[in-house]
Amino acid sequence: MLQYENYLQTHQSRFLSELLDFLRIPSVSALSEHAADVQQTADWVAERMKAAGIPDVCCLPTGGAPVVYGEWLQAPGKPTILIYGHYDVQPVDPVELWTDPPFEPVVRHDKVYARGASDDKGNMLIPIITVEAMLATEGTLPVNLKFFFEGEEEIGSPHLMEFMQKYSQKFVCDLVVSADGVQWGEDQPRLLIGFKGLCALQIDVFGPETDLHSGIYGGTIQNPIHALVHILNSMHNPSGRIEVEGFYGGVVSLTETERNQMAAIPYDGSDYKAKLGVTELFGEPGYTTWERAWVRPTLEVNGIWGGFQEEGVKTVIPKEAHAKITCRLVPDQDPCDIIKRIINHVEAHTPIGVKAVVHSEPSTASAYFIPQDHPGNQIAYDTLEALYGKPPYYTRLGGTLPMCNLFLDILGVYTVTFAFGLEDEKPHAPDEFFRLRSFRRGQLAYCKLLERLSQQDNSYDE
Repeated sequence: MLQYENYLQTHQSRFLSELLDFLRIPSVSALSEHAADVQQTADWVAERMKAAGIPDVCCLPTGGAPVVYGEWLQAPGKPTILIYGHYDVQPVDPVELWTDPPFEPVVRHDKVYARGASDDKGNMLIPIITVEAMLATEGTLPVNLKFFFEGEEEIGSPHLMEFMQKYSQKFVCDLVVSADGVQWGEDQPRLLIGFKGLCALQIDVFGPETDLHSGIYGGTIQNPIHALVHILNSMHNPSGRIEVEGFYGGVVSLTETERNQMAAIPYDGSDYKAKLGVTELFGEPGYTTWERAWVRPTLEVNGIWGGFQEEGVKTVIPKEAHAKITCRLVPDQDPCDIIKRIINHVEAHTPIGVKAVVHSEPSTASAYFIPQDHPGNQIAYDTLEALYGKPPYYTRLGGTLPMCNLFLDILGVYTVTFAFGLEDEKPHAPDEFFRLRSFRRGQLAYCKLLERLSQQDNSYDE
């Protein structure tokens, strides 16, 4: 057994205790009332990095949540790897559906339950632990390392474009490795080669100056909720295809090779439905489930509200109604163009008697793709194959990782995803959890990855 492997095994109890402390801080970036908690989390991460032996650590201001940056640059002639992760988490609503309070972590059956356990606190703590283990046992690291841990990923990283442009020289590296991502299964690895882009909007529909008595005024004016439902319904046809004019204009058709690769990924429709708790699947005609999820754009209503929401009956025509929507985009779709097209669509489909206002949220990102044969992918592939005893699947993901394109556009380097969460761990949902087996396995995997990366020359820009 290697020295660092023995070190990892010996200190697992402490590592788990630290993870629980990390999870107790409610670093919800989407809610302003948690701004102090987000800052506290950044400070916690910085202190944990220093304790691991990383000599130069600081919290860099962004105009929003700070980026926790650290570097260990004592391997001359070796590649410089930047490790990315995020310490912010999603809101916990609906809190009543949690089995335990979301920021009071609980361990059951070798799983830790808490908001952020899988996305991304459990995963981003792994490379910090890896550095500690290697420095404690070897006294050195096989490559140069930089760390970039942000606190706004869950809201689309709105401040990081300007931040990256300002500090671009600080983050120069040969390759980015993301500790944010998912594996295919407990015993089946995968490498992610693409993420969808994102744009987000809110639609507000306004009617009368105040809520009105539905008996006195019903049938004489437009109901804002009815109008909003009409607008939302106009965005898809009955089969699920998006009806916003020009929405698919920049979408590149899949090649036969790409479709064959996706078709080769195991798929059980009955099992897929059972895991989601649905009886039927639904989506754009002419595409498989994997194609819809990974490489076709979507427009989803994320929330809708208006009028009376409490128990019982209140007979009113509400004065306003609201909806939040997001679009997951694919390569060659421009988020700003899609936003303009949706605004035009809403204007064209707003019924008489109400006013509709659309504003975009700062959460925008373009889709990301890394060539399957990129040298960094090949090294990660070999590492995972040796660890799991079987070759990884190459897949894409319907989620968004905004920083991947920023790193590519500003630093000129690709990002390889190397993380150990699983999709069934309920990220963004009540009762989120992280398998502690994955927590332990990921620590060893990062040690092996860094060793393999040290054997590659600095030509990761292919």
